[in-house]
Amino acid sequence: MLIDLIGVPLDLGAGRRGVDMGPSAIRYAGLCRELEALGHTVTDRGNVEVMIAEISAVGDPHLRYLEQISHTLVQLAKRVNTALSEQKFPIVLGGDHSLALGSISGAAHNREIGVIWIDAHGDFNTPDTSPSGNIHGMPLAALCGVGDERLVTLGGARLPNSMIKPDNVALVAVRQLDEGERRALAAAGVHVFATEFIDRYGMHETMCRAIEVASKARDGMYVSFDLDVIDPTIAPGVGTPVSGGLTYREAHLAVEMLAECGKMIGLDLVEVNPILDHRNRTGALAVEVALSALGKRVWDRAVVACR
Repeated sequence: MLIDLIGVPLDLGAGRRGVDMGPSAIRYAGLCRELEALGHTVTDRGNVEVMIAEISAVGDPHLRYLEQISHTLVQLAKRVNTALSEQKFPIVLGGDHSLALGSISGAAHNREIGVIWIDAHGDFNTPDTSPSGNIHGMPLAALCGVGDERLVTLGGARLPNSMIKPDNVALVAVRQLDEGERRALAAAGVHVFATEFIDRYGMHETMCRAIEVASKARDGMYVSFDLDVIDPTIAPGVGTPVSGGLTYREAHLAVEMLAECGKMIGLDLVEVNPILDHRNRTGALAVEVALSALGKRVWDRAVVACR
């Protein structure tokens, strides 16, 4: 496989500094080297340009740093679209989760895609429901056309024909939702597989159903993986940790099944915060997740297909 790595050292969308160093932490943990060892051809495209908070105006307190974030996301969308147009697989390294509005918009440009959003949080707030105004809590809603028009369209610069159908979206392993998000997700028709669903039916059944949802789209599925979905005892270096997360093996099974389905067209790895990490433990975990998503296995004969 031909892989393009794209870094997005963005922390303007988050409420805590540090995730801007996430792309460096993941690279330092050996992502390029390990992917090449699996037989992939990897090109590191460097980082998308990002404004820094110290010289940026917050702007609308309900959409903090919207102008600066939009600038970055438009550039990211173009890079992801180019990678896919050249038959390459983009891996986007973050950075806060607001970047997914750019990466997935680029993947969806003139394509009908599904989305699997693996995250402790719903990221389905709007400026009216967000308690913080932090845009990393809004990208999935904006991708589905929900929320302030300035964010949904990236100030009119969002690539055309890049909207996502909520019925093609699966939100997996969420365990913290604001009340406004809960109502908006239900109204939009997003398929939510919260942690209690995993508790009752297991990760295999959960991912079978999530893949079924996202596979309805004609042109494949894009996966956005927030490292805070994994329990903070395993992934301590994230900006918004929530107890009760996925185990190490549940996380790997999820992405192993995505690899097996053969429909994944791109991957985000986001919210790695080295400031809060222990000896780059979470950066290294992000590399391991990427490897499982791109084909690494302990023993191929163990594969069990979905029904």
